[in-house]
Amino acid sequence: MTDLTSRALGAVIGSAVGDALGAPFEFGPEGAFSARFPHPGHGGEMCGGGGWEPGEATDDTQMAVLVAESLLEHGGLELPDVFCRFRRWAAADPKDIGLQTEAVLSSGDPWDLAAALHFQTSQRSAGNGALMRAAPSAVFFAPQGRESTMDAARRLSALTHGDRAAWEGTAILHELIRTALTGADPLAALPAALAAVHPDHRERYATVLAPDWHPDRATEFNGAVWPCLGSAVWALRSTSSYEEAVRAAIDLGGDTDTVAAVTGGLAGAVHGVEAVPARWTEVLHVPLPGFGERVLRAPELAGLARQLLG
Repeated sequence: MTDLTSRALGAVIGSAVGDALGAPFEFGPEGAFSARFPHPGHGGEMCGGGGWEPGEATDDTQMAVLVAESLLEHGGLELPDVFCRFRRWAAADPKDIGLQTEAVLSSGDPWDLAAALHFQTSQRSAGNGALMRAAPSAVFFAPQGRESTMDAARRLSALTHGDRAAWEGTAILHELIRTALTGADPLAALPAALAAVHPDHRERYATVLAPDWHPDRATEFNGAVWPCLGSAVWALRSTSSYEEAVRAAIDLGGDTDTVAAVTGGLAGAVHGVEAVPARWTEVLHVPLPGFGERVLRAPELAGLARQLLG
């Protein structure tokens, strides 16, 4: 397996593993994961709970798979098709779905207006629901360079999130994963990524992505896009392995499945799929409500990642 392939698989599988690991701890207190599993490497961490089976991925990974399959079927970005898949999935009553995502997908409005109309009325569309599903599209668009990668991220984000803050955070994550896939340090790429962010949102992201920022300094819940991304970058910066990074992310508490999914995608791209513990990938599974009772496991996710690389 080449380094590039390992990193691409690491991004896609690593994100799914983080999602499944974090799900049982969602909205729990800080430190809950390490309190239950104090010794890294001892096993049992894919414990399930809170309505989730051991190793079961949530809406984060389910939506990521839908994006991946649309990109592969159409050979690129076909936004009406992605939205249609999202709507079909949402109509099948998944176990979990973000409130604003559900509102947009169930509105009955056209694909290119639904998120914007929701934002006009709610003024609340800066959740992390587009960030959580970004790993496959980041892999797919990486060969096209920074500008195309970040543009695709914004367009995919805008399907469900009308607030540009969500678009820009997703664009940054795409660029960090793209950088990691080349073998370069995504942390060193932060200044260039921030320079490509819309000026209205640059300062907010510069704050949470700064080397001295800690999630304890977040002014909003980590279900919002900027503290979620900041927490993932902090987890990567403050650890030296995939497992350490994901543990650190879940121990932050709050929206643990998504923070760990974003962290897992980024750390997987940095450390490669070999760094993702087999004891976690062996039980990983991704149900796809609305799509014929399909359930994807790690080998299927690996196959998607290889195809996304082209």
